[in-house]
Amino acid sequence: MTTTNSMSVPPAEIPAQADAGFANDRRKRNIPVATDRRRANNAAEKRRTSERRRLIDPTTCERDYNDEETIFMKAMDRYKRENRRPFPTWSEVLEVLRALGYRKVAEPTDLPGAKRPEQAPVAAD
Repeated sequence: MTTTNSMSVPPAEIPAQADAGFANDRRKRNIPVATDRRRANNAAEKRRTSERRRLIDPTTCERDYNDEETIFMKAMDRYKRENRRPFPTWSEVLEVLRALGYRKVAEPTDLPGAKRPEQAPVAAD
């Protein structure tokens, strides 16, 4: 048999499985495993019962939070989980605050920790 392409194989010599993909494709086989760690209900149950995710302020490690702080952190955590938003925008944070009932009722004050501008010394005449 003479062909112009030296790499061609006569059709009779091509294995039948080659048409469907690779002959030893392990993805096509069903191999049992001891424990299926990918079960959604198993993973969800572990997350629900785990105490691993605690409310910790990374800048101060652990501290005692007051009731308002705890309520806000739980509300933000719930919002992030329900909306699949690990990093909410500031607009979304404001939405959560409003949903908790916070409203602007007083005039703005200086921000906590903000440096006040130093007053220039007054020159005496």
